[in-house]
Amino acid sequence: MLTLLEQLDKGTLWHSPGGIHPPELKHLSNQTPAAKLPLAPQYIVPVPQVGEQAILLVNVGDKVLKGQVLTQGKGFSYLPVHAPTSGEVIAVETRPSNHASSLPVMSCIIRPDGNDTWTELTPATFTELSNSQILARIKDAGIAGMGGAAFPSHIKLNPASEIDLVIINGVECEPYITADDCLMREYNEQIIEGIAIIHALLTPERIIIAIEDNKPQAASAMKAAIGQAETCGLLVPGCVRVTQIPTKYPSGGEKQLIQIITGKEVPSGTIPAQLGIVVHNVGTAFAIKQAVLDGKPLVERLVTITGERVARPGNYWLAIGMPIDAALEKTGFNPQLQQKVIVGGPMMGYSLPNLAVPVLKGTNCLLAPSDNEIAADAEEKACIRCGECAVACPALLLPQQLFWHAKAEEYDKAASFNLKDCIECGCCSYVCPSDIPLVEYYRVAKSAIRLETEEKLQAEKAKQRFETRLQRLEDEKLAREAKAKEAADKRKAAMKSSDKNAVAEAMARIAAKKAAQTAMASGESSVVDTASAPKASSTDKQSAVAAAIARAKAKKAALAGLDATTSEAPATLDATRAEPTELDDKKAKVAAAVARAKAKKAALAANSNDAAPDSSSTGSTSVDISTEENEATIKAEPVVAEVDDKKAKVAAAVARAKAKKAALAAKSDENPAAESINSETLDSQAPVTEIGVAEAAITPADDKKAKIAAAVAKAKAKAAQKRAEQEQQED
Repeated sequence: MLTLLEQLDKGTLWHSPGGIHPPELKHLSNQTPAAKLPLAPQYIVPVPQVGEQAILLVNVGDKVLKGQVLTQGKGFSYLPVHAPTSGEVIAVETRPSNHASSLPVMSCIIRPDGNDTWTELTPATFTELSNSQILARIKDAGIAGMGGAAFPSHIKLNPASEIDLVIINGVECEPYITADDCLMREYNEQIIEGIAIIHALLTPERIIIAIEDNKPQAASAMKAAIGQAETCGLLVPGCVRVTQIPTKYPSGGEKQLIQIITGKEVPSGTIPAQLGIVVHNVGTAFAIKQAVLDGKPLVERLVTITGERVARPGNYWLAIGMPIDAALEKTGFNPQLQQKVIVGGPMMGYSLPNLAVPVLKGTNCLLAPSDNEIAADAEEKACIRCGECAVACPALLLPQQLFWHAKAEEYDKAASFNLKDCIECGCCSYVCPSDIPLVEYYRVAKSAIRLETEEKLQAEKAKQRFETRLQRLEDEKLAREAKAKEAADKRKAAMKSSDKNAVAEAMARIAAKKAAQTAMASGESSVVDTASAPKASSTDKQSAVAAAIARAKAKKAALAGLDATTSEAPATLDATRAEPTELDDKKAKVAAAVARAKAKKAALAANSNDAAPDSSSTGSTSVDISTEENEATIKAEPVVAEVDDKKAKVAAAVARAKAKKAALAAKSDENPAAESINSETLDSQAPVTEIGVAEAAITPADDKKAKIAAAVAKAKAKAAQKRAEQEQQED
């Protein structure tokens, strides 16, 4: 059994189901060579043409050159749009689209300058480009399928599966259209160069150029170009072949052509690349050559302008964006009442409600038929269930079932009968004896299904967004709760630690107070009973007491030998004031002060007994006593104030009272009437007497020192009182 490649080499063909043989009427346009029309007054460039999400790169008033990129975008199927000629952008607005609905689409309006100046091109040789660079050039040139579908070519040239067979479609089976026939006859060498680029990208085992047998000149021209390319080494000998197939409509359909060439049927829902087959149009191969080797983007294409209402029918190079009414006008279009202009052929084309629409990349024919060529729209009659539509269907569908469901708007049931596999070839409408426009019903049903699918997709996306939002809100709520819980745990931990610290601090303060109270109690006991001072366990206390006793004895001896005069008081005050500064311990200072006071009392008592008969000596003695008492009081108060201000004041008051009693006792020896003064009177007058004696005894030199010492004592007492109040507040 022969392999597929062997059968292809032998020219074996397979039968394609369905199909019809309508009048060809190709002689109207294939008798003259391709020509170029003059520039139009303006060009309408739709944005975008292939793909979506395009951004216009020019503004109104900008100057553009032919081939300049006008759009930028992203997406799988996006193709850039280029300026069809040089000129100025005069508007960016919505214009009617080249569609049966004539819906408005955003368009860039360019007014040509008449020079048709190209932008800077970058030609290249075939050998210096890699496959990725070739694909990039094809995409940047905006090349789409030129057979009518306008599918991006760079996608078909970079398939995911391995390609064994490439079919170059030159069938052009629809009546009136001869653009591909003219291109193969006049530009066969450029087409072969484009086929060589396709071969380099896909590396198939065979490339078949399929041409209908009603185009013998085109087939001969392509065979000659293949031989020349094999001779110069551009093609591998035997790799590219021309196959002529029988003339039948719609043998030019992609799936039908594959079935005729290979005998394989492309399953529903799949693409030919999954079978290892790729189909490209001859016009696409020509555009690929111009993009890769010449650096030219797709800005024009060959279009058949034909029909009896056209004075000069033929094939013309039309810039993409040229208004159709301008193209028809330049070819001698002579319209009649209710004139129809059809884009495409009479079988698969559509009539335009507005002629001021642009030529697109998929526009291959403009047909302006007369009433003799195309009959008026007949009235639709009831289906007689003849079954002719099913026999003529090349896709082996059931057109009658599809019609019933489409008419009843039961689009889901129509979809269950594989409505998507309908190629809208029009064979069923052509053979229908009831003049039912079956293809129109199918197109409406396809549009409704497509719209419903988009709505479901949008609803599903909205549902996903809603669910995502709910999930996000729930996550944020949980995050907030977790954060609040974490903060609460931190606060609890901080409060526990602070409570522990507060308790510890309070315990420390209580212990410090107890220690201070114990120290103060020991100090009071030393003031009340000086005899207990030598019994202290501390070595510092014992040494301080011993020093105080020694000083007291020295004072006794000094006082016994000195004359009791007031002039000696300042020296005594200075001596006694300087001595206590040598003591470091507070309690030792208090004990020393008490000892000195008692020593002075004893010395003064002895002096008073000796000086009693002399009144002057008595006065001086009183002054000396008061001076010594004040000195003792001044020395004792600063020391005691550091321990406790209140207790220091009490001790000073006791000392002053004892001094007063001693002074009064001395006076009583001199004045017996003083004995009648009771103790209450002495107590009430004691402070006054003390102040008076002190004022008389202290000299101006000592007054300043005494005031300073008193101020220091008061400041220390206030500081001690403030500390005590702060501790009480903290507790």
